[in-house]
Amino acid sequence: MKNNKFIYKSVAVLMLAGIGFGATSCNNSNLEDVVNTGTFDTENYYKNEEQAFSGLVSTYDLLRKYSGGFENNVTFYNAASDDFFSGGGSSTDGAGIQGFSNYTINPIIMPASYWRDYYQGIARANLLLERIPNATMNDQTRKRFIAEAKVLRSLYYFELLRTFKNIPLILKPIKSNDDYYNIPQANPTDVYTQIENDIVASLPDLMMTASGANEKGRITQGTARAILGKIYLYDKKNALAATELAAVNGTPGGTSQYGYKLVNNFADLWIIDNKFTTESILEVMHTNIGNSDWSFWGSGKDEGNSINVMLGIISYGRNTNTPNNDAPSIYSGWGFNPITDDLFNFMQGDPRLNATIFNAKKFKTENKISYSPGFKDTGYFLNKFLPRTTDTSALPGATELNFRQNYIAIRLADTYLMEAEALGGSGTRAQALLDAVRSRVGLPSVTVSMQAIKDERRRELAGEGHRWFDLVRWGDAPAKLGARGFTAGKNEILPIPFNELTNTALKQNPGY
Repeated sequence: MKNNKFIYKSVAVLMLAGIGFGATSCNNSNLEDVVNTGTFDTENYYKNEEQAFSGLVSTYDLLRKYSGGFENNVTFYNAASDDFFSGGGSSTDGAGIQGFSNYTINPIIMPASYWRDYYQGIARANLLLERIPNATMNDQTRKRFIAEAKVLRSLYYFELLRTFKNIPLILKPIKSNDDYYNIPQANPTDVYTQIENDIVASLPDLMMTASGANEKGRITQGTARAILGKIYLYDKKNALAATELAAVNGTPGGTSQYGYKLVNNFADLWIIDNKFTTESILEVMHTNIGNSDWSFWGSGKDEGNSINVMLGIISYGRNTNTPNNDAPSIYSGWGFNPITDDLFNFMQGDPRLNATIFNAKKFKTENKISYSPGFKDTGYFLNKFLPRTTDTSALPGATELNFRQNYIAIRLADTYLMEAEALGGSGTRAQALLDAVRSRVGLPSVTVSMQAIKDERRRELAGEGHRWFDLVRWGDAPAKLGARGFTAGKNEILPIPFNELTNTALKQNPGY
């Protein structure tokens, strides 16, 4: 928060002059088909259902923080874990991601977007929630819109909590006569209570399941319960977490009341056109129809998946003169998040290995490919998100910025293992949940324990952006990341960006 710019920058309270929504109209209820139309005056908006839906879509837009733009969650948090290095072209390629990877992160190089973008989503939700009661629309639809907005707001607050911990709690639009310089940081317990209660209250007004193709990507009861269960787990309310996650998961290995079921083939999860599988609970949509380009990349209006090009291999080439060359055709990228030897060795013998890790070292030794090693290159790359040349867009816009692979922020195997963790890693049901994840890939049963669950999460969810948070939640980060520079009592949370503190009541996190 910085002087008068606070209104526009720090908590994204842009409604004072009108919000520039990334998306403000649509031709149906599918969030992927929304058209960008620019800014508008909020005082004359939210008059009817169509306008209210546009406001709701703009609130959903911030989900792309997980996988869109250079400062996306997945590559950022991967880089700080024991499974990946920062990578990129050099040690100076992205000060924030490099500093997080080696734990020299500080308030100056901490990317402000990890604070600002989620507050922008919260501001959009707050404005919608304030205006929608007076909109002309069906009351049932109104309740559903309110419920979706509250769940999204809760999710965005959760991401801020587990990243920064000490954050302001703002539940209404900030007006020009508000004392916005002196909004204090809330007790984290109070923020957890607020967002948990908001989701609980929203559940009855959400649809049970996505009722058709046009509803894909929207918050359902199953999505909300999974988010709530995850929040409870981080809030150390394990019994409540287990209850919510059990409602999501149903009988391990079967089809739950919300229609969730593990896909048969693990590798199918990473096929670019396999969007919204039965395993998907919260999925971030990406498309090439927005013709994303450099002039607005990372602004919220771009709609491509940035993980793909960021993890792509630098100057990758397939040697056509090598007989029987079975190396895939991969689009050259920027070399971020090379996989550590530790993860590569840990995955040996696991059926998920090849779907998870692309062994460029092997192909290069066999003279099947060539590539330029990036920073901290190991020869191992995350296959789940590698950009194939067949997946490039033929539409206008920068090729690098228009990959359309969706990102699954929460999937069923994840909630199975979270529930098993919430159950303390013991008991018949925890065993069944662990067995179901392993059985899907043809692995035999192992005795359930917290260590078995930790190991399974590492293999199953490798590279999906969860590992760093898992290590912190379990208290394992100092041991696993100490060699990187992780300091206990400090690096469990990140520094608040410097410019957000100037002339405000906010206090920097300890140790920074």
